[in-house]
Amino acid sequence: QVQLVESGGGSVQAGGSLRLSCAASGYIYRSMGWFRQAPGKEREGVASIYRRSGRTYYANSVEGRFTISQENAKNTVYLQMNSLKPEDTAMYYCAAAEDGGRWWGLLTPSEYQYWGQGTQVTVSS
Repeated sequence: QVQLVESGGGSVQAGGSLRLSCAASGYIYRSMGWFRQAPGKEREGVASIYRRSGRTYYANSVEGRFTISQENAKNTVYLQMNSLKPEDTAMYYCAAAEDGGRWWGLLTPSEYQYWGQGTQVTVSS
C-alpha cells in the first residue's frame, strides 16, 4: 500500500526556519514534491525533485528561501524552509508521482498520484 507520511510542521516567527519531512513507502517514485494550501486559496506547487537526476524546481515565491532534497535510501524528501514569512502560512502537502510522466519542471497537482495528509505551517509576524 502506498503511503506518504509527513512531519515537521509547526509555528514559527517570521524570519525563522522549519524543516518538513515526507517518508514514502510502497513505491519508488519518479518525482516527489511539496504543495501548500492556505484557507480560501488554491493548492500551490512549492517545489519538485526528480529521483534519478536530483533536479529541483521551485515556485518563484519560495526560490532562494526553500530547499527540497531527497534521501533515496530512505525514500524520503525534505523541505528546508528558511526566512519564513507570514504569507508562507498554509497546510503543506507532500506528493509523489509514478513513472510515465515528464522529467522536468515544477509538476502540477494533477501530475501527482499520491498525497500525504498534510502538516500545518504557521508563521507569525
